[in-house]
Amino acid sequence: MLHLTLRQLKVFESVAKNRSFSRAAEALHLSQPAVSMQVRQLEESVGLPLFEQMGKKIFLTEAGQEMFHYSRAIAAQLEDMEGVLARMKGLDQGRLKITVVSTANYFAPQLLASFCQRHPGVTVSLDVTNREVLLQQLASNETDMAIMGQPPEGQDLSAESFMENPLVVIASPSHVLAGVKQIELKQLAGETFLVREPGSGTRSAMERIFQEHGIAFNAGLVMSTNEAIKQAVQAGMGLGIVSLHTVALELETGRLAILDVESFPILRHWFVVHRQNKRLSPVAAGFKAFLLEEAAALMARNQASPLSSMPSS
Repeated sequence: MLHLTLRQLKVFESVAKNRSFSRAAEALHLSQPAVSMQVRQLEESVGLPLFEQMGKKIFLTEAGQEMFHYSRAIAAQLEDMEGVLARMKGLDQGRLKITVVSTANYFAPQLLASFCQRHPGVTVSLDVTNREVLLQQLASNETDMAIMGQPPEGQDLSAESFMENPLVVIASPSHVLAGVKQIELKQLAGETFLVREPGSGTRSAMERIFQEHGIAFNAGLVMSTNEAIKQAVQAGMGLGIVSLHTVALELETGRLAILDVESFPILRHWFVVHRQNKRLSPVAAGFKAFLLEEAAALMARNQASPLSSMPSS
């Protein structure tokens, strides 16, 4: 009979998922020797090696792959049990695990803070990541729900829009087009654009609008964050297309300008997304209802100044 602990399984699962003892230690807020000890004790209990090292990389052995499969199943059952017990407690206490794409991090903390003020017994875990990792977390059931742009189809996901996500063209206030009214899209053909990485929802929307109008755009530097794009645009390196929600501070302080370009803003939406058949805890269900019913009005009040400064096309 195996003698193992839930702690050992949790540590093992983190090492297996990260393929690294050091990254697992960082994720679990443990020392690396403590992680190594837990894995070693688990291997002694199982009687088989769970990892093998080749050069600087570690890989799961056949036994390790089986252990990873069962450890994830056990973790999922424990989470289901926790959810059932949480339902008995209602919204007075519980945990919420939510993942958001990096762009949504400009407003998600405000929404979470408002929700937690109403339900002070709730503990929230917020993970900010890129679209690819977010979809992986949803697929592996590692998060209660996610906030993202248009979700992909055919991935067994439930997605509901809760707020508009206007994409705008930003420029340095000293740019020659700043302040010009009714700029034709073709006037931007010779401009250099600072763009997000391929696969980004913002970049896909940008490419689509230019393609629909038969206009080629000049992609300059590719940047992985909106902050980098904003800094580069402020420095006069080119134009950018970003969510209006990411530039509230820069608009208020006059460090960026929104160009009045035809077909802009591109009106997209923010979605709250979770697995299709996931049993939401009362806390998760309550937060989803809060997003659907109140998020748009709350953010409109908070961002009244930036919104009023946006040109109409």
